[in-house]
Amino acid sequence: MSNATKTTTQGALLFIHAQTALHPGSGTALGTVDLPVQRERHTGWPNIAGSALKGVLRDACRERIHQKTGQPRKVVNEEHSDVVTIFGPGKVDESSAHAGALTVSDARILAYPVRSLRGVFAWVTCRSVLERLCRDLTLIGAEPPSLPPTWPGEHRALVPTNSPLLVGQSAQVTIVLEEFDYKVVGPSDAVAKWLADHAVADKFAQDRMKSHLVVLSDDDFTHFVRNATEIVARIALDYERKTVKEGALFYQEFLPAETLMYSVLLANSSRNEKASMDAAEVLDKVRQCLEDVRVLQIGGDETTGKGLCAVHVLQS
Repeated sequence: MSNATKTTTQGALLFIHAQTALHPGSGTALGTVDLPVQRERHTGWPNIAGSALKGVLRDACRERIHQKTGQPRKVVNEEHSDVVTIFGPGKVDESSAHAGALTVSDARILAYPVRSLRGVFAWVTCRSVLERLCRDLTLIGAEPPSLPPTWPGEHRALVPTNSPLLVGQSAQVTIVLEEFDYKVVGPSDAVAKWLADHAVADKFAQDRMKSHLVVLSDDDFTHFVRNATEIVARIALDYERKTVKEGALFYQEFLPAETLMYSVLLANSSRNEKASMDAAEVLDKVRQCLEDVRVLQIGGDETTGKGLCAVHVLQS
């Protein structure tokens, strides 16, 4: 294999489908919500830090490789050479030896679940989200979806043909999301089918995506991802007095179950002098580990069942 082939970058998208409520925390805040979710500075849309996501991937791959090689799980500080090559050295005193071969971007929002008057809930997205998805697909060399020829304006929506979300008949067809109604001005079938075929893995979600994906204006979409999150009060009780312990009441923000996000994975050839691995091998090992695992726990509150996410990798 030539040096040119070995240094070629390989790309993929990692789709993340929340099965339970998700808390990618950003630390404490000064507002009403004590523990908000992380958000992009310029859009206010939720995201997951690439560093946190890379750590989750590292743990998942380490567990799978240890199982396959028979290495005891307790030997956590003696990682398999494949893990070190892909993600970089795990020990602080060895971090300057070489960088990992895998780059993991922040996970970006793709489709957000919103309560609907009919059809239970809809996934909403918008022009800016879909155009950014197309840009990232081009980056990894994959074919992007066909985007709508025209985009909806404020209080307008594109909805799949014959969707169960629809309310009314003829020219008065609308959908009702939370307390807002949106006039249906066209179909979203092409985008809905692409997401069903590529972004979600289980048959239930695929079938539902084809009929429940709604394209809104950028401003309407932004309203929902900023204001339609789950806010949960967390407390600790004083068992003697049966009251809340002092300082133990706080409010935590979650992204709802069914939230759909994605991250860009870029693989390079090994930078580890002790192990030879080209970019395609790096990406293939990560993909195989995720196919075995299928569900990752991302974010906080692991022991209460939060952050369980179905994942799968799309390569060009």
